[in-house]
Amino acid sequence: MNKIDIRTVNVVQYLQPLREGGSLPAIVKADDGFLYVLKFRGAGQGKKALISEFIGGELARAIGLKVPELVFMNLDDSFSKTEPDEEIQDLLKFSIGLNLGLHFLSSAITYDPLVSTADALTASKVVILDSLISNIDRTAKNTNLLNWNNELWVIDNGASFYFHHNWTTWKNHLTRTFPLIKDHVLLPKATNLKKASEEIKQLINIDVITEIVSNIPEDWLLSEGEVLTPDEMRAAYIQFLNAKLSMIDELVKEAEDAR
Repeated sequence: MNKIDIRTVNVVQYLQPLREGGSLPAIVKADDGFLYVLKFRGAGQGKKALISEFIGGELARAIGLKVPELVFMNLDDSFSKTEPDEEIQDLLKFSIGLNLGLHFLSSAITYDPLVSTADALTASKVVILDSLISNIDRTAKNTNLLNWNNELWVIDNGASFYFHHNWTTWKNHLTRTFPLIKDHVLLPKATNLKKASEEIKQLINIDVITEIVSNIPEDWLLSEGEVLTPDEMRAAYIQFLNAKLSMIDELVKEAEDAR
């Protein structure tokens, strides 16, 4: 099994906000010279969205989907002091510390179901991935996919794992399927679900899941008033994903019936 190695970089320049995203991510430059889309820990869904983004992105990569490199990004307090926009100033202030960045794909275009292309196997893998991680936000209204160099790239998984917004009831989600898959933007093109599920079963197992979850920064798992410790949360993410993996045939049938 491949060990994942997530780099940590420092933000050196705040370039521009991306206002089409509800959480106001931004294009920033890091001290490695590259541009990234920075997802802020101080945004609406907070650190939980970063955890979803991270696990979803690394699982997507593990099953052979295209995902921009994910990096941990240190943000210091100097940026909020020079930012004139009050909304952004607050966001920067609440996001000091470790955030998540995605490598910026210059000139990529948002996936449009009417004109963009996605092959059947790739579309099927994305559909199954989103069933496994309970991602409610990959619809025609908000595709969270890019086309870059004639390939489909998965970019936004922040709305996944919604059970973690209430840890007292998370176990109720272990046996649930994912009926919302009926709204998935790629469902019409996901005509190769069987083959996709066979490949996913070969590529993901408890070791892969554990390796990804173990890389979640401890700091993201610490919040006031949480009923679980960081170690218990890690164990819960692993148990949840393992449960979904064991239900993959059921999830595939649900997607096929919806299609």
